[in-house]
Amino acid sequence: AVMATKKGIEGEEQKVHRIRITLTSTKLQAVEKVCADLISGAKDKELHVKGPVRLPTKILRILTRKSPNGEGTNTFDRFQMRIHKRLIDLHAPSDVVKQITAISIEPGVEVEVTIADV
Repeated sequence: AVMATKKGIEGEEQKVHRIRITLTSTKLQAVEKVCADLISGAKDKELHVKGPVRLPTKILRILTRKSPNGEGTNTFDRFQMRIHKRLIDLHAPSDVVKQITAISIEPGVEVEVTIADV
């Protein structure tokens, strides 16, 4: 039994949405910093917050020959890129979420906000 509405500042009722914020980046510290900023902003507004849920890191690997032609010893370069993903769930009106997500987001961090009605 979650409250379906929440009183606004002016006193009128606002519809509360289930909001999922997805953060993705190749830089771990940047994702964690944005995550902490979003959660502290939501807790300042006394919202119901779940997260951050740490999803498994995707590791993209490429193995390639160092030699441009086929000659020489068989030496290889191994490259990898790690993609870190975090989920944050909120129960809040949509205008409050706009205020929370208006913080400065680190470069290289992709933020996706999806809204589902309760």
